[in-house]
Amino acid sequence: MATSKEKAAAAPALKSYVDTSSNVTMEELLSGAAKNSFVPDTIVHGTIVEKRQDGALLDIGYKAEGFIPSVEFGADWEAAKVGDELDVLLEETENEQNMPGISLQKAKFIKAWDKITSEYGEGSTIKGLMKHRVKGGIIIDLNGVEAFLPGSQIDIVPVKNMDDYIGKEFDLKILKINKDRKNIVVSRRELLAESREGMRAKLLQEMEVGQLRKGTVKNITDFGAFIDLNGVDGLLHITDMSWARITNPREMLEVGQEVEVMILDIDHEKKRVSLGLKQKTRNPWDNVDEKFPVGSHVTGRVVNIMPYGAFVEIEEGVEGLIHVSEMSWTKRVTKPGDVVQVGEEVEAVVLDVNKQDKKISLGLRQKTRNPWEVLAEKYPAGSKIKGKVRNMTSYGAFVEIENDIDGMIHVTDMSWTRKINNPNEVLKVGDEVEVIILDIDPQQQRISLGLKQAESDPWENIEQLYKIGDVVKGKVTKIIPFGAFVELSHKIDGLVHISQISKDRIDKVKDKLQLGQEIEAMVIKLDKNVRRIGLSIRALEEGFSEEDLKAADEEITAAMLKPGEALGTMGALIGNSLDGLDVMKEAREEGEKAE
Repeated sequence: MATSKEKAAAAPALKSYVDTSSNVTMEELLSGAAKNSFVPDTIVHGTIVEKRQDGALLDIGYKAEGFIPSVEFGADWEAAKVGDELDVLLEETENEQNMPGISLQKAKFIKAWDKITSEYGEGSTIKGLMKHRVKGGIIIDLNGVEAFLPGSQIDIVPVKNMDDYIGKEFDLKILKINKDRKNIVVSRRELLAESREGMRAKLLQEMEVGQLRKGTVKNITDFGAFIDLNGVDGLLHITDMSWARITNPREMLEVGQEVEVMILDIDHEKKRVSLGLKQKTRNPWDNVDEKFPVGSHVTGRVVNIMPYGAFVEIEEGVEGLIHVSEMSWTKRVTKPGDVVQVGEEVEAVVLDVNKQDKKISLGLRQKTRNPWEVLAEKYPAGSKIKGKVRNMTSYGAFVEIENDIDGMIHVTDMSWTRKINNPNEVLKVGDEVEVIILDIDPQQQRISLGLKQAESDPWENIEQLYKIGDVVKGKVTKIIPFGAFVELSHKIDGLVHISQISKDRIDKVKDKLQLGQEIEAMVIKLDKNVRRIGLSIRALEEGFSEEDLKAADEEITAAMLKPGEALGTMGALIGNSLDGLDVMKEAREEGEKAE
């Protein structure tokens, strides 16, 4: 079984200096020490009577000595000797070893805590030694009492490495004292800020707008840089760094760099200073209209590309915009990057100068004459040309004229005799065609072409081609609910109404006629005004007389006017009534706008 001496030697080092649950005051502790009343949680006086390897026995006037481990002496252990008098905290009169439980460190802490809290209060300045790092800050030694210095309170600027401060002594400001928990929070930053505040106030009074001052780049952000003017921080905004385009302040500055800046504005109330670099030189926009008049040719470097155009620096601090619409006469540019690249040197023409808003409009295509104007002079309306079909849309076909310029044949200008619903009924990509120039609009960059205008209109002399009662042959090209269209000679279409296909009643046209079928029929109706030819197979089978032909004409007309079968539908399908022409004209205009 272990002896009392061995148990005392094995006692672990104390980790807590004070029992925070105790309500004993400092006055009571000192009173207990004076009287040696041996009341727990009081400070008592004692003398070292024996020094051992692992600690010392202390006589406090009690029936048994107390034991103090060597670790509690700390750096004073080597110098400790028999006969030394010490103040210790009596934690209990008898412990498991039947000895009084005493603590040297706790007594020291109580006396140090009392000294600090009596001599210093919150807001006071005290010296402290940086002991070691902990999570979130540094532990400080305040003459025997540990305090906490948060990482954010070490310096005015963010601290990158707190280890650089360990072992150093600084003046600190007490922020908070918690007597219940026996902890103290201190700040070094507060003192530094107060010191700088006095310097800042003095410097602000000395500064004047327009002054040139030297400073050091303290910090760089995306929107600018903070310059330390020997105690006062000023903001150098990115827009005030250079007359030229700056996308990032780091292009011009780096932390620690010394710069000379101009004072632009001083806000004494908010203690803010605005600085400028570019203001040290003349604004290049002051005489930009004289240096770059409208119509002049300039050379510059592409510095930025946006979806709507490219910015070109034509002089340091002066940029012009080449809009996508001003990049090519003939190509529809949707991506400026397809034409120019950042860093590329280009030549352009000045189109407009807005000195007040600092905007210059430039053009690439203006370096050469508008090819649309050249074409308008070369090919007046009515000119006949040949070209290749390059593209097809639902409303027309585009034919290459020259110099990568296309003209459009609208579906309504493809045939005199047929209603063309889709250009691929007549043309295909790659076809060589002969067309007529109908109109060239250089301003709108549009050329209207006509395919049918390259041939004579067969309806002009239709009476010479067909007469009522003529027997004609043709091929079925389209079948509709109320009849079939038949292509005759000269590419003219005639309509066989369902009532004229057979003397027998027919419910569906497809029951009697098929696409591509060759038929023979009689002309029973000829209307030049609305460009219609009525045909009848039945007339041939029954041998219609003139009266029969007249009756058939009336029968067809009546059928077309039945409710639900408006004549407008017939006209739209045949494709050439006056109303139909107006609709087609509107469709063509809409198509050209879309293109």
